Amino acid sequence: MKVDVHAHFFPRIAREQGAVLGGDAPWLRDHGDGTGRIMVGDREYRPVEASLWDPDVRVARMDEHGVDIQVVSATPLLFGYDADQDTAGRWCRLVNDLAVEMCVAHPDRLRPLCQVPLQDVDRACAEVSRAVADGHVGVHIGSHLGGRNLDDPEMVRFLHHCADEAIPVFVHPWDMMAADRMSGYMLKWLVGMPAETHLGILSLILSGAFERLPRGLRLCFAHGGGNFAAQLGRVDNAWHRRDLVRADCPNPPSTYVDRFSVDSAVFSDDALRLLVAVMGIERVMLGSDAPFPLGEEQPGRLVETSTHLSADEKAAVVGGNAVWFFGLSG
Repeated sequence: MKVDVHAHFFPRIAREQGAVLGGDAPWLRDHGDGTGRIMVGDREYRPVEASLWDPDVRVARMDEHGVDIQVVSATPLLFGYDADQDTAGRWCRLVNDLAVEMCVAHPDRLRPLCQVPLQDVDRACAEVSRAVADGHVGVHIGSHLGGRNLDDPEMVRFLHHCADEAIPVFVHPWDMMAADRMSGYMLKWLVGMPAETHLGILSLILSGAFERLPRGLRLCFAHGGGNFAAQLGRVDNAWHRRDLVRADCPNPPSTYVDRFSVDSAVFSDDALRLLVAVMGIERVMLGSDAPFPLGEEQPGRLVETSTHLSADEKAAVVGGNAVWFFGLSG
């Protein structure tokens, strides 16, 4: 079985539906010819193709690449984290209901992740529980909420709720730091996204948040965990040498790699080798970032053609780990 845990969708949100979020809300302009535009209010944001919103087109693409199941998450543009609490609650429910509506056309192939209004954790806990009962297999959250990292007490409270209810959590970078210094060359995606993901992971480790969270929490970070694997030696060195680094973290950072998983979207065999060496084979899952241009064009090819993984290890990364993580076998 091949399971892609990192694949995005953008539901057919009409302009009038987007009004729930306000005049600058994201919505989809479907051209009716297999192409469209993601819009933000009156502004054209990105050209897109029908596989982003049409479940039949999406499944046909999956068939071309031998993908059995996609665990799909909304484009991070749809998070709605800037809205007031009431508006965000209505918005997330709309996006989540549209996700179920899209996936019901192929329930054995498309499994949705919900989103939640993290700016109000009580509402977020209620919505994630409702959405999972309605057919979502987990929740998709951003790597931060404004100036609050994942170690913020309210973020930790939400993660604890997910652990208590055995709800998997997929973390995706968004709203990248220092955007004014990364305006060209897709630097926000090439530098900002890996940095945001690294920051999200280290905020949980160095703050001691993992010490307060149940070990049963199923947590996965996108894009191979960003810079984490490549910089873990540096972080361990700092922990051993500086009291400031280990003030709230009782154990070396490298001892926490068994508390979360990552996807395989690293795009080179050398990077995959390092990722598996750091994380362990059981904590890496296939992620393509489909259907966006920076994603893996042939989902799973990097893993399947790897020169350093055994057949059993490839099977685990390509599907077996995700079946367990998201409870797909049930």
